[in-house]
Amino acid sequence: MTGPGRSARRWGADPGGQKAHGVRAAPGLPAAAPGSLRRARDGACVADAGRLPAAVTALARLHPLPAAPGLGLGLAHAGEPRLGPGGPAEAAAAASMAPRRRREFLAGRQAARRALRAVGADCGEIPRAGRLPVFAPGRAASISHSAGIAVAVARGPGENAPLGCDLELRPLPAGAARLVLREDEERLVDTAAGPQDAPWPLTALFSAKEAAWKALNLAVGQATATPMRTLRDLWARPNGEELWIGLRADPAYAVRVRVLPVGAGVFSYVVDWADAAPASSAGTGDAAD
Repeated sequence: MTGPGRSARRWGADPGGQKAHGVRAAPGLPAAAPGSLRRARDGACVADAGRLPAAVTALARLHPLPAAPGLGLGLAHAGEPRLGPGGPAEAAAAASMAPRRRREFLAGRQAARRALRAVGADCGEIPRAGRLPVFAPGRAASISHSAGIAVAVARGPGENAPLGCDLELRPLPAGAARLVLREDEERLVDTAAGPQDAPWPLTALFSAKEAAWKALNLAVGQATATPMRTLRDLWARPNGEELWIGLRADPAYAVRVRVLPVGAGVFSYVVDWADAAPASSAGTGDAAD
């Protein structure tokens, strides 16, 4: 495969960064579990503090796009001077974390509160069960972190629609494709299947699948016994400017995902169900905290 190729500049990606960030896949590696590639890339360092406001500003400019389908967008970054826990449960969870992880965790909680306020829903502290954020009844948000920046999307109370987002501020190497895509999807990074008749960048496909995984995980877990083990268990299909992503083992579960360029990276969010909507999962969050 040729990788993102000529689409990199159109998406705002830095082609030179493809080898500088991430881990190159070796033959025989298992498919990527959700979050695994991001942890490998973001675990080594947090972006320079001087870059954080620029990335947050770039994300803030995107606000009208997720707002159109009724999503509230919340942003925070680990360098905020007044960043702190929203209550004793958050403080207890953060106390056992390393300093960098602690600030990232707190930024994610702050971003979720801001997203919920954007749709008119107040929210206090957000405890967790394992790594899952737990929201008060009638509240739900999806949280993602990358390079010290946290982003969250939320819907208004009572809305029965999928919820998932993902932020990737560092491009994936082309060699990671085998961890994300199956053979029937490889053409997406090699052909003019993306916006502006260009290939889809691998980072965009990875991020879109991460966002879809979050939206599908709870619905699939509650309604079926179908396993979702890796991102390769999801199929991706272009549909105009969106990607439609669904569960290979159960075609009834599929979502529409929008992917937007943010500097050298991307921000992805689930727009709605691609077909019939399964039952709601109010009060629960996605797998990122």
